[in-house]
Amino acid sequence: MKVTLVGAGPGDPDLLTVRAARALASCDLVLYDALVDPRVLELAGTAARFYVGKRAGRPSITQEEISALMVRAARAGRRVVRLKCGDPFVFGRGGEEALALAAAGLEVEIVPGISTAIAGPGAFGIPVSHRGVASGFVVLSAEPAQSYVSVLASGPHPSLTYVFMMALGRRAEITRTALTHGFSAMLPAAIVLGAHTSRAWAWKGTLGDLPQVELPVDRRDLPGLVVLGEVVALPTQLVSADGTLVTMDDGTTSVPKEDLREYA
Repeated sequence: MKVTLVGAGPGDPDLLTVRAARALASCDLVLYDALVDPRVLELAGTAARFYVGKRAGRPSITQEEISALMVRAARAGRRVVRLKCGDPFVFGRGGEEALALAAAGLEVEIVPGISTAIAGPGAFGIPVSHRGVASGFVVLSAEPAQSYVSVLASGPHPSLTYVFMMALGRRAEITRTALTHGFSAMLPAAIVLGAHTSRAWAWKGTLGDLPQVELPVDRRDLPGLVVLGEVVALPTQLVSADGTLVTMDDGTTSVPKEDLREYA
């Protein structure tokens, strides 16, 4: 009896791993998270699909209920895939679920996915590391509130890039905390929404301006992250996997809805 925890990657189905696609093709039950692209679910064929996603402020199934559901299904002989956005072990509660399954005596297979923490900034030409600029990066969760304070309290590390997941509603708190602990208001900053989707959007500016950024009304439902670090100021000369990058005078960047891959 086995459950496979699968990372669906940052959004675009083309960024799914081969092993993930194989796991979906061979399962008969998929328990999937919010924001998983419907085209990824299509790879599961006739398998039963059960939504167990969580979005901030909305009613959702509990983590304990998800784990119990996986255990019951696996013990009943179902070939279960637990499908998560990004990578299961990067703020995806994959570790919690793996422990719960192991405690129930079930085998657990982990299929890594490309983490949005890296691929999100990368979609807009922001590398989380860059020779001579950033020798490392830190990935932080902005939920629950103040969970990142201990890291920022150690003061700025110029050679690090800071990536905050689930951070859109915490921008003012992040900014206030960073400034309190010696970060410069002129530190390059970015907001990334819906990376590797047709609605992707980003803003680039400085830490001091971060709280005042007006997010597009039609994209406020998208998952987002905040990036702090000198890498944000690198010239954007890359082409996103979703299309050509267009940099605006106000520092915002958007990806055209047209999928340019058909012309490749």
